[in-house]
Amino acid sequence: MTATAFFAPSRRLRGEVVAPPDKSISHRAALLGAMAAEPVRISNYLRAADTLSTLGALRAVGALVEDHGDSVVVRGSGLREASEPDGPVDVGNAGTLMRLLPGWLAAQDGRTFELDGDSSIRRRPVDRIAEPLTRMGARIEATDGRYPPFVVHGRRLRAISYEMPVASAQVKSCVLLAGLAADGTTSVVEPAPSRDHTERMLAGAGVAVERDGRTVRVTSADELDARSVAVPGDLSSAAFVIAAGVLVRGSRLLVRDVGVNWTRTGFLRIAERMGAIVVGDLEQPSAAVADREPVCDLDVRAGPLVGTVVEADEVPLAIDELPLVALLGCFAEGETVVRGAEELRVKESDRIAGVVDGLRALGASIEATPDGFAVTGAEGCGLRGGRIDARGDHRMAMLGAVAGLASRDGVEVVGIDAAAVSYPDFAADLAGLA
Repeated sequence: MTATAFFAPSRRLRGEVVAPPDKSISHRAALLGAMAAEPVRISNYLRAADTLSTLGALRAVGALVEDHGDSVVVRGSGLREASEPDGPVDVGNAGTLMRLLPGWLAAQDGRTFELDGDSSIRRRPVDRIAEPLTRMGARIEATDGRYPPFVVHGRRLRAISYEMPVASAQVKSCVLLAGLAADGTTSVVEPAPSRDHTERMLAGAGVAVERDGRTVRVTSADELDARSVAVPGDLSSAAFVIAAGVLVRGSRLLVRDVGVNWTRTGFLRIAERMGAIVVGDLEQPSAAVADREPVCDLDVRAGPLVGTVVEADEVPLAIDELPLVALLGCFAEGETVVRGAEELRVKESDRIAGVVDGLRALGASIEATPDGFAVTGAEGCGLRGGRIDARGDHRMAMLGAVAGLASRDGVEVVGIDAAAVSYPDFAADLAGLA
């Protein structure tokens, strides 16, 4: 049964919150453990629906997983020895898992793996990973040529140079993971920078990873040497708390232990451009591939906002937080426009349609475009309030909650339970700050 919650207007938000463990890095750390030669201990692993799906999927292909409370230990089978499962591998609602796991499975010569998930995952395309994996020698059979359930037939892989048509950290990571077991050196050319968690994690596991401008290269490896991984706080989840602190007048928040990898801080740069006050020791871009994730505390304060334009080259570094840009735009002077964000239409829901329909129902002046949206801010309180349907999407559920705190009349969120996909304690954390 879908849960509903009402989020009343808040006079101000004060206090501290610890960001939940990073979902993207938790997925990758568990997968790295399954591919490694020795057991990998993962501290601060996220216990949420998506990341628990990853642990279940890895068990299905032969990994042993031990949950010790303060850490998770994954005992894998190595780069080329995953077990063929008895039935379909269930990825649940985890799009990251669905697109990364096949990179490893494609190199399992002579073994076959079927991947399936919930009704939402069956609407998310996999052709972007199928095309490069097929070029490397694997065989992928997808429903209607591009959707789950799909079957990965493992083969001996060959290295390729792959020029990505769209910047995507998930597709890049899939190809790089396949390249670890391919003959030769695999190159991925990005049209724009995207999250580099996979490259950092591989570098930390002893893999030769090189970055040359927009090109990333990995060379075939015999094994991965990764004994431990520490997962930082998730900036994409913390962004919703940060947005609440920016929008609710008189607020002052401290968000602790947040990962501030420069490929994840795009939303902070956009928010600061709009007038938000967010202070912290943020990582700066670097040509070299780092082997660890930077972490800091963020000091957040409310401030008057102005509209901005987000262009396509900024989108990959803020993709999960773009709904929040629309929300900030409702309270900003002037117009806020997001362009080049077609990828939002194939997330857990069509987030362009969801954001536009949802915020308009709350009183926003917002229009959809084929690749984004345009918001005209209102003076004073930028949203009236009302009711918003999360559509089973965790980001939409959290968006509605933050909108309620900043609105005039409050917001009823239908499907607030979807927030548990990435941030199980979200509602409780907001209540503590109010």
